Parts: sequence; structure tokens; C-alpha cells
Amino acid sequence: MIKKTLLSSVLALALLHSVPALAQEQSQAKPSVIYKITGRLPDLKFSLNGAQDKTITENDVKGKVVLLFFGYASCPDICPTTMAQLSAVKSMLGEHANNIQIIFLSVDPHRDTPEVLQAYVDAFDNGAIGLTGTEKQIADIARRYRVAYQIEKPQPGSDPNNYEVMHARGIYIFDANGKVQFLASDSEEPEMIIDKIRDILPSSS
Repeated sequence: MIKKTLLSSVLALALLHSVPALAQEQSQAKPSVIYKITGRLPDLKFSLNGAQDKTITENDVKGKVVLLFFGYASCPDICPTTMAQLSAVKSMLGEHANNIQIIFLSVDPHRDTPEVLQAYVDAFDNGAIGLTGTEKQIADIARRYRVAYQIEKPQPGSDPNNYEVMHARGIYIFDANGKVQFLASDSEEPEMIIDKIRDILPSSS
């Protein structure tokens, strides 16, 4: 089965006349860019399902710089590449790595149980939290941050787990107070992301 990833931008950016769109065809090279979006999206807020029947909210990551990425565990290309990139970011931050929290939020709640999702993110050894929820919960948070995604429903009589998922790509960067600061393209070099993160690290770091 071929799973496609829609290389669309976060829809919010289309509404911000000062910010160019990131949407491109998969065959085209994406520019390396980080947009400053301070004040243009809501504060970090969620209540979703983590492994071991835990409910995780924004309060559980308060005081840390959050790198939020939307994807799904069976994504064949974009998601594993981005997660590896975020692993490199944390590794390169050295002693400041403990002030960073990566959150991988699944847009595929049908296949991504909390345990499946956490096992997936644990494979990247970057301390990420895997989160999922009901269809409505995912739709609500995606709408909150203007994230486009689409799940192609299986055909009647076919394998219910055989379907395609399309989703926007990009890394949201929130400061330690949960205020959105940047949106990075997933093609961005780790060094460029680190430059932005250093500016918003908690003062006690």
C-alpha cells in the first residue's frame, strides 16, 4: 500500500498575508525556512491520551519549550525523517535538552493506540510523548492550530486498516509559557531550529 503525505502548509499561514505559503508538491524541493508566528495562533492547550491510560495536558509540559509535530505512526517517510531530525536537535542542545519536550500528535486515531504511538516515538530515543484521542479531539486541536489532514476511509469489504492518510507538515515551537513562537519547515536544518530555541529557553536553563 502506498501512503501519501500531503505537503500542504498549516492553513493558518494562508491567512497571514505577511507569511508565504509552504504548500508544495512532493517532487519539489522545499525551502529551508522558519516563520515567526508569535501571537498568531492560540496558546498550547490540549487534553489527549498517552500510554498507560494517562491523560496528558499542556500542564504536564509547562516550563519546557515544546516542539509539536502532527503525523501518524505508519507514515512511510515524512514522520520518521522529522522525528530523527528532532532527535538531532535535542542531542545537539546538550545540557539544555532537558528543557525541550517533543510531542508527536497522531492524526490517525484508528490505528494509533496510545501504546502503539508511544512505542513508535520511543524508537527515536528523544524523550518524545506520543498523543492521540478521539476523532473529535484530534479534529478540534487540528482546527485550533489550522492543521490540514485527511483520512481516506477503507472501501466496504476491504481491510479496515488499509487506508491512506494525508497531513500537513511543519514543526510548531512553543515557549516555556505555552506561547507559540515559530513554525519550522520539516526540511529545516537542526542548527537553524536550535538557533531559535536558544532564544526562548527558560532563563534558569
